[in-house]
Amino acid sequence: MTAAVLPRALPTGRILVAAILGLVAAFALLGPVLVPGDPFAQSLMKSLAGPEPAAPFGYDHLGRSLWHRLVHALRLSPLIALAAVATAAAAGLVLGVVAALRGGWVERLLVILADALLALPGLLMVLIVLAIMPGTATGFWAGLSLVLWVEFFRLTRATARATLASPAVQAARLLGFGWPYVLRTHLWPEIAPLMLTAAAFGTATAIMGIAALGFVSVGMRAPTPELGLMMVELLPYWREAPMALLTPVLATFALLLGLTLLAGGHRT
Repeated sequence: MTAAVLPRALPTGRILVAAILGLVAAFALLGPVLVPGDPFAQSLMKSLAGPEPAAPFGYDHLGRSLWHRLVHALRLSPLIALAAVATAAAAGLVLGVVAALRGGWVERLLVILADALLALPGLLMVLIVLAIMPGTATGFWAGLSLVLWVEFFRLTRATARATLASPAVQAARLLGFGWPYVLRTHLWPEIAPLMLTAAAFGTATAIMGIAALGFVSVGMRAPTPELGLMMVELLPYWREAPMALLTPVLATFALLLGLTLLAGGHRT
């Protein structure tokens, strides 16, 4: 008699991650469909007014719909962050594998470059790039990519060096298998989980960086809907309309919480 195979229950943590990120993504994608409107339209007569059908989250100090501004902010920041993480991951992966394979002066040069960039504060690097391309999504993408690639490089290099020195890889090389086979069969399965974890943390870090720079008025320029900039604009009115300020704060918290839990889930 064979025992019945019961399906494994989905861990609670993964359900929570899927719920949080799913709600944020659904709001960002479907918000304009559910309630059509313009995030830039102003009506000073509705300054700091409460919710209504045309603006379920109410209005900001300039009479702009918080619903529509938040929708666009939750598209802009994650899009910049994901683009920066993808660029940084590709660069870190390639350079890390090259360093592990070649060794010698190539590896030393790449390690020195990574250490030099790591010695600089991340936000300072982004600020330097934004001084060249102020207040643009391209500036954020370039600056964040320069900051984030170092972590991917260090993870890839450390993992690749240990994997390439393993008996399994040595046996594969002796049997005549080429480097593409070794990288695909032996190296990538070891690197992939680490890359996913680093990507989730990197995306959260990038979103926090964009919001932080907006909060000190050196990020995206008004009237662009961006999470940090929305907080800056609404902070002077926290007594008159506390829920208006809490709207971007809670949205940012939910997004960062989901990404952090996602990274923790991959790590475990």
